[in-house]
Amino acid sequence: MGKGLSYVLVTPYTVAKSRTGGVLSRLLSRTDLELAGAQIFTPDDDFANNYSNSLRERAPSNQLVLLADYVKQYFGPSGGRSHRTLLLLFKGESPCEQLLNACGHLYTQHVEVDALAGETIRDTYSDLIFSADNPDEVRYFEPAVLTPRHQEEANKDLRLIADFLDGKENIVKNVIYPDPSKIERTLVIIKPDNWMNNSSRPGAIIDMFSRTGLRIIGMKVHSFSLAQALDFYSPVEAVLKNKLAVSYGRKAQELLEKEFNLKLSDNLLKMITADFGNECAANQFHQIVEFMCGKRPNGHAEEEMTKPGSVKCMILVYEGENAVSKIRDVLGSTDPLQAKGGTVRREFGSNIMVNTAHASDSAENYEREKNIVRINDNSLMSIIRDHIG
Repeated sequence: MGKGLSYVLVTPYTVAKSRTGGVLSRLLSRTDLELAGAQIFTPDDDFANNYSNSLRERAPSNQLVLLADYVKQYFGPSGGRSHRTLLLLFKGESPCEQLLNACGHLYTQHVEVDALAGETIRDTYSDLIFSADNPDEVRYFEPAVLTPRHQEEANKDLRLIADFLDGKENIVKNVIYPDPSKIERTLVIIKPDNWMNNSSRPGAIIDMFSRTGLRIIGMKVHSFSLAQALDFYSPVEAVLKNKLAVSYGRKAQELLEKEFNLKLSDNLLKMITADFGNECAANQFHQIVEFMCGKRPNGHAEEEMTKPGSVKCMILVYEGENAVSKIRDVLGSTDPLQAKGGTVRREFGSNIMVNTAHASDSAENYEREKNIVRINDNSLMSIIRDHIG
């Protein structure tokens, strides 16, 4: 059986409550599917109605009617404001079945609270509360996530989603702030070491960043090309040469003097630093680039430079007051061993290079970095189009 493609929609309420990290953790750790794409978007009334009608037409069951009514009422704009929804694309064997098992079913009959185990996403994050007087009357309903039951349903929904997203920007703008001058944006990269195996790590990292109270307004799964990685980390190259060339030169001096029992002259030390030290620093830079895109930056034809690399990451854009400093406080120091407890890098980083996440260090660098990764270009649409034809 070939690989299929399906989706999970994280509801506006769940996104607003910053539960996206917990949802993603469950989906990644409880399936063997690949996260192929992600996008934050704001449905309009037409999309909400079309998606609601599609759910309603599938079966007259209470579950789908509840979902259809919910989508119609809560997915579209309200009070003059559109609401953020998160689309997650997954591909692999039997994606609909795996995602449905991870999301969990909706119980359309009254279920005692103590009977729920918290095993699935809906067990944990959804609510279905019945009237105490009438067990058939639903007083409150929040499904947390939506996912199709079968591939045929998934294909129909993905076609509807693709039609809506066509031409939409990858950054949502649904809030007007009283004082826009106080609002910053910052870019976060959840680096490739978090995606080597399916685990809860990416979701846990997003959960930690949610402590800031900032809003996620953009998200995409991205594979750096070699050209992008070189451009993105070009400021690091000079820093490495300044910081490491001298230390590598001195280390080489110590080893040579010990091995040959002689004292190197200052001129020779300068030569070693200029040649050996700089080469070692350049090698460190090449390792960073390779870590981010899967390729060493040498010996590649020009057409290979712009092709997506062999490893992936997730890019997020956060918005709010003091966004840059708030995110970097939670991120922690570059060296995970020096980072404070409770920070992302302390919890998940391994060393200075494999330090699990990146965040812009200034508003100016955010502008530079978002242009390099082309934040408004999202491969999600092309993945859907390739699948549904």
